[in-house]
Amino acid sequence: MTASTHSDCVIVGGGVTGTALLYELARFTDLKRLLLLERRERPAQVNSHAHNNSQTIHFGDIETNYSLEKAAAVKRTASMIVNYATKLPSRERDRIIHRMPKMVLGVGARECGYLRGRFQAFRDLYPRMQLLERHDIADLEPNVALVDGAWRKEEIVATGTPDDYCAVDFQALAESFSAQCVRIDRAADRHVSQLYGTAVSDIAKDGNDYVLQTSRGPMLARSVVVCAGGHSLLMAQQMGFGLEYSCLPVAGSFYFAPEALNGKVYTVQNPKLPFAAVHGDRDIVTDGKTRFGPTALMLPMLERYNRATIRDFFRVLNLDRDVVATLWDLMKVRDVRNYVLRNFLYEVPGLNRRLFLREIRKIVPDLRVRDIEYAHGYGGVRPQLIDRRTRELKMGEVKILDGHGIVFNMTPSPGGTSCLGNAEQDMRLVAEHLGARVDWTAFERELLTGHDDTRGVPPLAAAS
Repeated sequence: MTASTHSDCVIVGGGVTGTALLYELARFTDLKRLLLLERRERPAQVNSHAHNNSQTIHFGDIETNYSLEKAAAVKRTASMIVNYATKLPSRERDRIIHRMPKMVLGVGARECGYLRGRFQAFRDLYPRMQLLERHDIADLEPNVALVDGAWRKEEIVATGTPDDYCAVDFQALAESFSAQCVRIDRAADRHVSQLYGTAVSDIAKDGNDYVLQTSRGPMLARSVVVCAGGHSLLMAQQMGFGLEYSCLPVAGSFYFAPEALNGKVYTVQNPKLPFAAVHGDRDIVTDGKTRFGPTALMLPMLERYNRATIRDFFRVLNLDRDVVATLWDLMKVRDVRNYVLRNFLYEVPGLNRRLFLREIRKIVPDLRVRDIEYAHGYGGVRPQLIDRRTRELKMGEVKILDGHGIVFNMTPSPGGTSCLGNAEQDMRLVAEHLGARVDWTAFERELLTGHDDTRGVPPLAAAS
């Protein structure tokens, strides 16, 4: 690969977001020269890796921190994953998506009343969703409803689906997108290239093109899309864009228990807290384990367990009085203060298991300290952004555009779920900039129809 290489579009980042975009550009546009660059040796080795996320397809039905509007947006993009995977050969499909029960659990009169009301408000959007009473919960998740064979003392109710595609291996999904692009490259008169083990150190505008300085030498592109987590903001700010943002990396950890759940059990979100409540999930890559979490701990690094990214964190923190004021406003809320302290203690050996046990006994009440273990080496980092102008914590996806052909994506949770929907937005931006044709008929047929038909549902902006 030399400096004379001139791509129509270069994608920086080979996680599930970047590989989804490469797949959509290769499959649905007439662009001839596409290139993906990833500094790791294979796809999806950071936040998309199966160890580093909750392995959940977020449809919005069991996530009570989603409004009806946001749930509709997330449902559309989540359905695209299922529609894509269910059209694959069964062996490949079964590596990517998994069927199991899912529910959001209410414990106590207040939460049960809330869930009954939410069920009425959301049931039209989710026709398969059911209101699950105590006996229904016991049928699906006996360890949630029973303690030593007797009913647990608290009032419980849940809403959910007894059997549906709700778990995903995002690493396997990214590998599938990557493999599809290899097939397209071999079958069509075009060049769809993927270079792994290739780091990008700088991007600069040069006339109508962008010059990317990489570990393999300079490369030229007519358009660029950066899908590199917290490093997307770093690259944007190196070019003078997105300076109004500060990055606040939030690390999530997990705990393992033996096979306590058959599927996914979420809990009701505290509306005063900015992060999702702890949930339990049958792990799809670690046999015989139920995973509980994630916790939420602010860490000064852009990648979990990668100390080399500490310096990068300080470069995008942009600490000033607006950032300090935003954090101070958050910490003035008692629930937030307690939450931050609690999540710090969840990382302290000797204390963590006993303290976290109180959290997860809301889901499985008869768990004991000896039943759970800290999942060492598991967990990722969500790059939450602070808007320094408005002093707000941005909870959804953020795109930074220069208006001339480059896009920087910051995709915290549910970024994996939104990968194909996010790619749809970027494909539209790239095609409009380059004057390319998009086969929207094929796009609708392959990604918007199938297991959960979303034909006729208009594209929605990324939930925020």
